[in-house]
Amino acid sequence: MAEVKATRDGYGEALLELGSAEPRVAVVDADLFRSTRTDRFAEAFPDRFFEIGIAEQDMVSTAVGLALGGMIPFANSFAVFLTGRAFDQVRQQVALPSASVKLAGSSAGITQGPDGATHQSVLDVALMRSLPNMCVVVPSDAEEAQLATRAAAHRDGPVYLRLSRYETPVWREANARFEIGKAEVRRSGTDVTLAACGVILGRVLEAAEALEVEGISAEVLNVHTIKPLDGETILDSCCRTGAVVTIEEQSIIGGLGSAVAELLAERADRWIPLRRVGVADTFGESGTAEELLEKHGLTAENIAGVARLLIVERGKKVRT
Repeated sequence: MAEVKATRDGYGEALLELGSAEPRVAVVDADLFRSTRTDRFAEAFPDRFFEIGIAEQDMVSTAVGLALGGMIPFANSFAVFLTGRAFDQVRQQVALPSASVKLAGSSAGITQGPDGATHQSVLDVALMRSLPNMCVVVPSDAEEAQLATRAAAHRDGPVYLRLSRYETPVWREANARFEIGKAEVRRSGTDVTLAACGVILGRVLEAAEALEVEGISAEVLNVHTIKPLDGETILDSCCRTGAVVTIEEQSIIGGLGSAVAELLAERADRWIPLRRVGVADTFGESGTAEELLEKHGLTAENIAGVARLLIVERGKKVRT
């Protein structure tokens, strides 16, 4: 049975490794070091850990100062607070000068659960994606979170890592190849493209398996980097299959769905139908992660249903 972990756990493990390997790595937190999984770094490297308190704006500014001093700072808080409360600081001090600050938004999405709409970040990807110079990465499991964290540390300029507290099976191979800005074809197919990001990817793979039983060949893309978007891989897949469904545990406005729609509108040489699965034009609400995922259609059954309907509407014949 596959190990079950959250992406925030993989992030914390990677930080600890980076702290040992790279003395310039520092961590800044906003009174959430246990939840953001930076507590182990704090214990191992107390001289490079800075607890700012519930002051996200000050935390980002402090991280910028560390970056200007030659450090590689990771600034951590709940995604909703890091991208919301501190947006002005992120825009003016991080993105505008392209400072090498790594922003880790933890407990992201509706799977944050019972804390409700005030703590569920369904807009964070849209906010960070809108900023020039900002790189946006959404790992799909704990192992990929480790790989993404290491890659972020060695990348010049700002990076936003979207992390989750939702525990999912670890499907990725340890120390597999990972490249920021390069989408992965996790399953080849010919009838429809399922482009996904984040912890919902496992359900997308389940949907592809269910479609396979019906004779529908679904290609699954792991689009872990929302910006810079791997337009070539996505376009190649969509043009071959002739239809695409995007799946994300965040708002469909401004996130992966919007990014793919923009790509197809500007660069596809023919009409390719698109459907977006995710949080519609709404805030979150209190509930368990499973209840909320079901409400917003982020289940393998619904994802397969959307793909099936799209193929029918398009009139494409599938293999038998």
